[in-house]
Amino acid sequence: MYAKLVFKNAKRSVKDYLIYIVTMTICVTLFYAFLSVSSSYYNPDIGSNYDFTLLSDGMKAAICMITLLLLFLIRFVNHYMLRRKQKELAVQSIMGMEQKTIGRIFFAETLIMGIISILIGIFGGVFCSQFITAMLLTAYGKPYEISWTLFPDTVLLTVAFFVLSFFVVGIFNTRTIQKAKIVNMLSAEKENEPQLKKSHWISVIAILFDLVTVWALVTGIQKVWFYYDTRYALPVQLMFWGNILFPLLTLLWSIFCLVKKKKRVCYITGLLICSVLNAFVTASVAALTNKYYLPLGDGMLNQYLLFTLVNLLFFICALIYLACDFIITWKEKSPEHRYHEEALFFFGQLISKLNTTSKTMAIICITLTLAIFMFIAAPILTGWSSGYLDIRSMYDVQVFSRYNNVYEEKNLPQDNYEIITDFLAEHKINTAYDCTFNLYLPEKDDFHNRIKYDFPVAAISLSDYNILREMQGYEPIFLSENEFTTQWKSIATKEEKNGFLAEHTSVVTDKGTLNLSRQSRYEEPIGETVYNSYTNVLYVFPDKTCEKLLPVMRNRYITTPENITYENARELERLFTEKYPEQAESGASYGVRFRTLQTNSNIANNFILQTAMLYGAVVLMVICLTVLSLQQLLDAGQHKYRFCVLRKLGVEEKHISKLILKQLSVWFGLPILVAIIVATVVISYFIQTISAEISAYIGFTSLMLQIGATVGILAILLLCYFLSTWILFRRSVNP
Repeated sequence: MYAKLVFKNAKRSVKDYLIYIVTMTICVTLFYAFLSVSSSYYNPDIGSNYDFTLLSDGMKAAICMITLLLLFLIRFVNHYMLRRKQKELAVQSIMGMEQKTIGRIFFAETLIMGIISILIGIFGGVFCSQFITAMLLTAYGKPYEISWTLFPDTVLLTVAFFVLSFFVVGIFNTRTIQKAKIVNMLSAEKENEPQLKKSHWISVIAILFDLVTVWALVTGIQKVWFYYDTRYALPVQLMFWGNILFPLLTLLWSIFCLVKKKKRVCYITGLLICSVLNAFVTASVAALTNKYYLPLGDGMLNQYLLFTLVNLLFFICALIYLACDFIITWKEKSPEHRYHEEALFFFGQLISKLNTTSKTMAIICITLTLAIFMFIAAPILTGWSSGYLDIRSMYDVQVFSRYNNVYEEKNLPQDNYEIITDFLAEHKINTAYDCTFNLYLPEKDDFHNRIKYDFPVAAISLSDYNILREMQGYEPIFLSENEFTTQWKSIATKEEKNGFLAEHTSVVTDKGTLNLSRQSRYEEPIGETVYNSYTNVLYVFPDKTCEKLLPVMRNRYITTPENITYENARELERLFTEKYPEQAESGASYGVRFRTLQTNSNIANNFILQTAMLYGAVVLMVICLTVLSLQQLLDAGQHKYRFCVLRKLGVEEKHISKLILKQLSVWFGLPILVAIIVATVVISYFIQTISAEISAYIGFTSLMLQIGATVGILAILLLCYFLSTWILFRRSVNP
């Protein structure tokens, strides 16, 4: 009997459960699709050069941790369904059914809908997993073929996680129903709105903001006291004084409002303006520090980025809080809008909810901002890492050394690294090119210059440089006996190159003075370990000049006709580090890089990072849009009487539909628009800060295409939720 009742109720309430089913289906689809990569049955053909274990284990840990956020969503959606069915549950209780039994029936209904969602979601996950597999094989440079496969362990893990979540939430729902009073459930739809007053959460946020501002003021004073110099460029001086002036202005405004007992709206408005000014000057610290190499102390950048984040968070909270006051002012100051058609009803609908839900809207807005940033930052970070890998791993084997902690010339590295030669010969690994070379200091006295960001530029002999160029397929270069030229890192900016060459038209060496060649610079990448620490340029000197210079670093680069296998690369790395530790007793430091190992770890880490950020962003966005949608649908049931009154007053259905559309546009548009504005500012600042890396490793055209595709996906997701909510809202308020 109870089973028939459960299935009958479930069949009758399918439309009410539509948002529940859609949301759970999306969650299951995403969970299965992303987790399928970690299945023990998943064996993509990526070749012997790579080890798939690192990626598989990392994916499983990342996806499972992010999926814990779905527990909140499942709980929230179940709470919504419980609110919608309170009257029905009360009627069943009046008819003599025990409330414990009612709770179990409701749990069974939600479980049935959950199982339907799981089944649909798993098959949807099989489809979506093809995109994940395509991304993976593309990252490894392998061809992709469609393969429709169900992975038993992933299916079992998906079913277990969501069924367990449904049971946990179902227990809480059952207890809630048992404790609920029948009279309260019967009158739930007729309960009046809470009093139209705002909570005091913004006051707490403002106090915390003032405390952080005090911290920022003290920090700004310390930086001026210890690091300020009148010789700095004007932007730097403005940055120093701005980080004192604007925090001080913020605190003075707070004191003024407290003494004069200004209204809270006036107080928050002033702090809103101050937060924008503070964010501008705190964000400028990182940009100007990178540009002018300012010595502002350890941890300074992280501290000012924290100040910038706090200012942005307060800006969002204050803006959402003041939105209601803006609408009230608009209503009072514009009679032509207030009394136009059904505008008075529209204003009442907005003000009654914004007064009581501003905190929720602010949290949604902050979460949406984070989701949008994760969507855009994922391709930037992974593209940066992949582009850097192409330059960092240009050789199958790279052995390099550093002299940063060597203080006696006799301890400088001069080994030929024969352990590499012996291993390659033992494993019958042929070499196409094998170049062992020195890097020199132009003047011997530069050996003791160890100032960070002011290390001397190293030099390489012309013959060794041409071998490296030949290894990469470039044409050789030529120099006269008294000439030199320069080789530049990909990350170096045009301004940096032009400024350096303008100041170094000649170089004094221990062999004499060399003049800059007509072809003053070369930019074709030859590897990253060929440059001295903290420098982006390398001198190229004639061989005879280098014979008289002090060699301070000893490198060896090798290319092979075929890629070294993952196992061989691991073994050779172990043998090398045993003999040449990262920090030797002499002070010399050694490093070895294998293209196979770097490519494997880079692809795995990039894929984990990208999928985790995309999955996390989608989960956060689904949570936010679901909360917005369910809030409106719950209000639709409670406000059904209001719309019935409008119909009795003669308002046409066309105008009611227009009112609903305008109301939903504000509720969805306000947090989303604010989130887009803030996220755009943050992303623009982020891109500007790493513009050199983007230009060198990604390319702005490629980046814009990726961002465009991401924005398209977000727009589709938003449109689906908005249209679904609009349709269900209209259905709920119909008589």
